[in-house]
Formats: sequence, C-alpha cells, structure tokens
Amino acid sequence: MDQASKLLVAKDIWKQYGPVSVLKGVSLEVNKGELVSIVGPSGAGKSTLLYIVSSLEKADQGQVIFEGEDISQLSNSALAKYRNQKMGFVFQFHHLLPEFTALENVSIPGWIGKMPKKQIQNKAKELLDLMGLSDKMDKKPHSLSGGEQQRVAVARALLNSPALIFADEPTGNLDSENATALHHLFIKLRNELNQSFLIVTHNEALAAMSNRSLTMKDGKFI
Repeated sequence: MDQASKLLVAKDIWKQYGPVSVLKGVSLEVNKGELVSIVGPSGAGKSTLLYIVSSLEKADQGQVIFEGEDISQLSNSALAKYRNQKMGFVFQFHHLLPEFTALENVSIPGWIGKMPKKQIQNKAKELLDLMGLSDKMDKKPHSLSGGEQQRVAVARALLNSPALIFADEPTGNLDSENATALHHLFIKLRNELNQSFLIVTHNEALAAMSNRSLTMKDGKFI
C-alpha cells in the first residue's frame, strides 16, 4: 500500500496505568476506504489503543500520524479542532443529548465547527435520510429504539465528512437484529462513500465483514 493511501499510522505505542502496562509497543495502520476491526478479550488494551490513536488519550511513548501529520505533537486545543474536522466517533452508549431532537443531535459537530447553519441542517437531514430515519428527525432520544439511537449517533459521526470513524463496541448495547443492521450500514458506508472505520468489537460477525481483523492480547497484536 503506497504512503498516500495510509490514513492512520501508529508507531510503537506504549501506555501504562500505575503498575499495569496496558499497551506494549503496538503499531497499527489504517488505509483509506478500509474497515479495520480490533478484537480480543476484555482488558487486552483495545479501547485504550482506540482512544490513543483517535487523540482522546495520550500515549506514554510512540507516535500517531494522521493523514501525514504527527498529531501526537499538537496542543489540546489544536487537537480538539482537528478531531472535530477529521474524525467521527461512535460509542457503545450512543451519548445522545436527551433534550435535543435527532436532527439537533446530528447537527452538534457542525455547530462546534461553526459551519453555516443552513448547511448543517441540510447535511443532517440528508444523513438521517440515509440512515432510514427521515420520519424521526424531530423525535428525542427517549422515543427512539436502541437501534435508531445508534443510527443517529452514526449520522452525527458523519456530519463533518470525517476521514476516519472510530467506533468502540458500537453493537455492544444492541440486540442481534439491530447489531446486524448496524454492521450492514457500516459496510454500505464503506462501499458507497469510501468511508474508513477503525472498530473495537467483541462481535465476531462484524469482525468477519471487515477488510482486516486484528487480534489483541495482553497489550499486543498477536
């Protein structure tokens, strides 16, 4: 794979919490248009690695290069702006704001990025439509099913057209039917929008549908 297609390169990442070494010199690459899954037992270091390569946490040692830029050197404020523009996030618990409608929740990254209001609204509507939620735009999270809430979270992650979406156990809170639907949605976004994903999952079916599945154990890839 040529250098230009490399979206994310993490080199020799180490992380320790107190006496516990959680990551032991882990390296990782994600290419454009690729869906990569990280699997392995609980406590293997999967989520810690995801948070470090997505700049939500700092490594003790190592380098994270995103679209050719060493983001491990950026200040916190520069990182926050960078994340908003370049990265999307989907978590196990969708983290929707309960007082906001689906449309408003999807719009949040655009508001933070100070995009023109009309542009935000049009894009948010377009994404909810893509998620099959055009009839739920004015609903608040409490009146949506778990699967619908997670699709709202995916639409929110896509609002700023991120280079890469990071997902931490995105199906962990869903029943098997909704989990399968979310897998197919990720594959559709990869195939139709060339969207790149890095996903931490226990779900073997999702891992099997990925371009690559990497297994972690005791803070290393095996």
